[in-house]
Amino acid sequence: MIDNKWHNRFMELAEHVAQWSRDPSTKVGAVIVRPDKSVASVGFNGFARGVADVNLEDREYKLARTTHGELNAILSARTSVEGCAIYTTLCPCSHCAAAIIQAGITKVYYKPTPERMTRWKENFEITFDMFNQAGVIYNEVV
Repeated sequence: MIDNKWHNRFMELAEHVAQWSRDPSTKVGAVIVRPDKSVASVGFNGFARGVADVNLEDREYKLARTTHGELNAILSARTSVEGCAIYTTLCPCSHCAAAIIQAGITKVYYKPTPERMTRWKENFEITFDMFNQAGVIYNEVV
């Protein structure tokens, strides 16, 4: 089990990575951590490589083109992330939850964000149901 010192370090790193996002409203960072506490990958929400960061204020345009931080971290990993943990600055959406499960990540740690937990409550309930069915451990890190 990772003690609070390590949880805090990895969550602080996820918060730092989140600042790399050009999204003006929601900056999400994710850090994938191996069982030996080494970093396997990082990701932040943004457009795919080579796609221009334009019209970021147009919500529908932006949402249709954004890759979430969790998925970017999985796709950027150069080795398997099976058995790893992921730290993310926001609870994963159901689509990212599916990618996390498929990648073999076994633990998810996220920052509690009450305003977003209310806004996306139904989607996060799907996420938690998926994690429960797949045996993925998930916890808030405060």
